[in-house]
Amino acid sequence: MNAVAWFDIYVDDLERAVAFYQTVLGQKLEEIIDPTGQSQMMSFPADMNAYGAAGALTKSEHAAPGRGGTVIYFAAQDCAVEEARVAGAGGKVIRPKFSIGEFGWVTLCQDSEGNIFGLNSMK
Repeated sequence: MNAVAWFDIYVDDLERAVAFYQTVLGQKLEEIIDPTGQSQMMSFPADMNAYGAAGALTKSEHAAPGRGGTVIYFAAQDCAVEEARVAGAGGKVIRPKFSIGEFGWVTLCQDSEGNIFGLNSMK
């Protein structure tokens, strides 16, 4: 069993955040219904039967975006590809692609909402 079952990336402007992640990751996010009815959510593509955790961009009065805390790492074929899209999508590259030894490569970025996230690839 994986330690992480789900993640939320909290945002202030859901439309802006969706545009940012769709541009950087090259994937379409889909609206999902919050079972509590208290949040607006857009889900990243997910296969609940596959390895890894699923999650969504979430706008809620109960939490806010910001720097620090937990960092989510998105899987990529070559994180330099997604890294190259970050600034044009309204974000900022915090630490360009760097080696993490036998675990591949990582880029650290800031999204359009101020959240820090990572990109991870094996090449």
